[in-house]
Formats: sequence, C-alpha cells, structure tokens
Amino acid sequence: MPEFTGYNVITTEKGVPIKAWTKGVQVEDQARQQLINAAQLPFIYKWIAAMPDVHWGVGATVGSVIPTKGAIIPAAVGVDIGCGMMAVQTDLNANHLPDNLKAIRSAIEAAVPHGRTNHGGAGDRGAWGSIPGRNQEVWRDELKQRYDTILRKHPKLDRGNHANHLGTLGTGNHFIEVCLDEADHVWFMLHSGSRGVGNRMGSYFIELARKEMRRFYINLPDIDLAYFPEHTEHFDDYVEAVEWAQDYARRNRDLMMEQMIGAVQASGKLPPFTTELEVINCHHNYVARESHFGENVLVTRKGAVRAREGDMGIIPGSMGARSYIVRGKGNVESFHSCSHGAGRAMSRNEARRRFTVDDHIRMTEGVECRKDEAVIDETPAAYKPIDAVMAAQADLVEIVHTLRQLVCVKG
Repeated sequence: MPEFTGYNVITTEKGVPIKAWTKGVQVEDQARQQLINAAQLPFIYKWIAAMPDVHWGVGATVGSVIPTKGAIIPAAVGVDIGCGMMAVQTDLNANHLPDNLKAIRSAIEAAVPHGRTNHGGAGDRGAWGSIPGRNQEVWRDELKQRYDTILRKHPKLDRGNHANHLGTLGTGNHFIEVCLDEADHVWFMLHSGSRGVGNRMGSYFIELARKEMRRFYINLPDIDLAYFPEHTEHFDDYVEAVEWAQDYARRNRDLMMEQMIGAVQASGKLPPFTTELEVINCHHNYVARESHFGENVLVTRKGAVRAREGDMGIIPGSMGARSYIVRGKGNVESFHSCSHGAGRAMSRNEARRRFTVDDHIRMTEGVECRKDEAVIDETPAAYKPIDAVMAAQADLVEIVHTLRQLVCVKG
C-alpha cells in the first residue's frame, strides 16, 4: 500500500479553504465544484475537510465534513439520515465455516427484509408484512413518542413506512456481510440507515429550506445548499427530526444484527458462538454538536466517520474488496474525521453501461453473493480502489483489522 500523509489545500476565490485528503485518489470535477460552492457560505467554520472517498452528491459532496456556526444545511446530511455501519467480531474462525456458504446467505436473506418491490407499497419485500415483537417493542418504547411529536408539527411527513422498516436493509449500497479478518476470525458486518422514514424527513426539510431561501431572496451558488439559520423554528424542527432519524438508524442496525445472528445460529451450519468480543456501530451521514479549536460548532459529516483519538470506526470497501476496522488518530485538521468507504468512481448508470454480468462474476470471485444484472452498479470497479483511499488518510486513522468478504447480501 502506498504511503501518503497530509492533505491538499484547494483555495477558493471567496470563502474558506478546503483541506482534501485526496493524495493518490482521483477527484471528479463536479465534486470539486461542489466543495467550492459550499466553501462560499458565510457561516462555514474555518474550512471544509474532504475525505479521500469524496464524490458528487446532491448539494454537498459525499465524503465531506462541513462545520458551521449559526446555520445548518439539510442537504449536507442528505436523505439517508444516520446511515452507517455496524460490525461484530465472533469467536468463530474460518475452520468453523462450511465449504458452501449459500445456506448461510439464504438464512440471512430470510431473516432480514431487503430490496424494494411494488414501489415500496403493499407487499414490498423490503418491509415487514408482520412486524416481529422485538421490533414493535423498540418502536413503541424508544421511537414512537418522539416521532408523533415531530408529526404534530409536520403532519405531511406521515405518509409511508416507519415501524415496518425497522430492522430492514434497503437497497443500493446497503449490505450485510460475513467476513474474515487477518487472523481468520469471523465478523458480521452491515451497512444501512434510517430507511424510508429518514429519506422522507431529509427530502422534506431540504425542500423546506429551498422555499425559505426563495422567500427571503437569498442567492446561493447551489440551491441545494439551502440552510436554516440557528434560533429559527425550522432549524429547531430539523435538528429534532435529524436526531430522531439518527437514533432510528442506529436501532435499525442493532435489530438487523440481532436478526442476522439469530438466523445464522439457527441455520445449523455453524457451532454455537458468541458475538461480544468487539462491537462497533457508527454513523457516517449525520450532524452533531462538537467542540473544535475552542469553539462549539455543528459538524455535518456526509459520508464521513468521526475519528477522534481512540474512536473505533468501519471503512468498507466494495463487494469483493477489503474492508477495514480502524481506530481514529484525532487529527484536528480533519475535524476528527475519516472516510466512510471507498467512494464511487462513477455513477450507477455508467457502471451499468461499462460492466457486464461476466465482469461482475469475475470481480466477486470467491464471494457468496448475487451475481446478476441488477447489482452491476455495485460491482467493485464502480468504486475507488480502497487501498488508495486508505493510504490517503494514513494520518487520520490506523488500521486495526483487515476484513475480506465471504458472504454479501444486497437488496
């Protein structure tokens, strides 16, 4: 793996600088311009930090860390609020695994609803038809009351799935995996967020912010950078909603992991095992109040993981590539952040045009996963090389474990 340390500085004619941990990693022109656009906003604190997986997103780039004072930008969080990773280390090792892993994959797929059918309506295979009792309990005791409070102010948000998505995977780059680390210990890992309800909240408040900009004739370099000033009603309402969605996302991952572990234990394919050796659950699309350089600020990480000194995090590669369990180094220049993955190297449509099913089969050799046309947009070559991404952020995190996928479930 090449050795890089430090960052590049992208200077802007107006606005704060951009510190980019992108040495040895390609950055598309669209993403660079989005960073420059965001840097022009008057309430950005000190600078914007770009992670090595940075790529184009709606309004703000995916892979950016945007600190603000006095305002919040809903599109800088995005619509998959609270999306993140969870990983648990088991006391199993490679010798405990069967030669054919298809039954393990099938057990996981049966236990965790995934994908999307019927446009998300009745009978959608990605939602619960009958919500398990454990999931109902979490919804009722931990989430419903706060959700109802949000709805009283914004009733338009109540128009789709919520409790029936709790403990479900979704589509796109969300996944569940069985992995081996460098010592052949078995890990379970998954990636998902706040599902339909978080998407609804994100989209709703992004549009509400756009309307506020038009109402007050505020000109922006990109209307998707619309914001709410602090001490306004919409600011407080958005913070309330985004904090709730982040909690929903974390519990969604917890429940999926419980369901996955239970399914693998019940499959009869493995000996009894425990999963309490190491547990990590971290957001990478979220906003938090933090202190940096002696000031209390809002830090929005869109496709970035908090990496304070000692923080444990997860940086996944694409299906068929390595993933990493990391420990933060507390780099102050990055606002204590690191990348959230490899980052897309091309759009989903371009990946579908460029690669074939045969390409995908070749690139996922040795991984028990879907090998059909519907997942070509997630094929490994659609992402940046994870080795280059990790090298570019050597001063942000240290690698604790290197994982390789054996089973990958995608929607």
